[in-house]
Amino acid sequence: MSHGEIPMSWTLLLDAGNTNIKLSLADEKGLKSVLNLPTDIRETSDSLGLKIYDYFRLENVSPGDVTSWVISSVVPFLDEILSRASQRFCGCPCYFVPGDIDLPINNKYKRPMEVGSDRLVTAFAARRLYPAKGIIVIDFGTATTFDCIVENDYLGGLICPGINSSINALSTQTAKLPQFSLEFTARDLEIGRSTAQSLSQGTLFGFADMVEGLVKRLKQKLPDEVYVVGTGGTADKLKPLCPSMDEVQPTLILLGLKMLCRKNKLIKPVQIIL
Repeated sequence: MSHGEIPMSWTLLLDAGNTNIKLSLADEKGLKSVLNLPTDIRETSDSLGLKIYDYFRLENVSPGDVTSWVISSVVPFLDEILSRASQRFCGCPCYFVPGDIDLPINNKYKRPMEVGSDRLVTAFAARRLYPAKGIIVIDFGTATTFDCIVENDYLGGLICPGINSSINALSTQTAKLPQFSLEFTARDLEIGRSTAQSLSQGTLFGFADMVEGLVKRLKQKLPDEVYVVGTGGTADKLKPLCPSMDEVQPTLILLGLKMLCRKNKLIKPVQIIL
């Protein structure tokens, strides 16, 4: 913060997913650091609120300066917990997207309520960030989702297994398979000479080829000008193996929530002190 500028308020942005809760404080100037917490069914409003309170201390922000929580949640049991925590620890309201804040994008799903808020928020963010007529957003989360946007229409997409979910399924259902890394040493496929290497190569290149194949098929159903954006936990690991991916934007959903806050005047401008 430069001399003479005092932010009038902060907004806490939260992406409550099936595996992790991502959160960041936002003001008019941008986002602070992103905190990742594991999604835990044993969580209470107090236990989760204390973790968020520690994040405020880390960022040197007083809870009293946080004027709202804005939340995208696909985990219904967390919604009431987050609502109580926002009141107890910040004394402020929380707003759920799209329930409390409308998303200005045309949802073309046959049953619009079936679409997770995370998919709609990332679609909205991508539409505002990238000028291409057609956009594919690939979110590498608990599931790997491919979402298609043409102009201001969210068309729908594909849902595939997630890379970490697949690894966890292998490790829990096979007694003799070892732990392995998703790091790779070469851009070309290597024949695995150990079980760990075989798992690593098969997982990385298998998912990369899934991405390449599905993007190629989806582009055939979209306008000629299509921009492909990756987001989520393992997007950066797969980007070097996926030439179809034009860009990785790891905080796409939080940026979308911030855009919605600005549109709805939940983030106030910086006050200049003369």
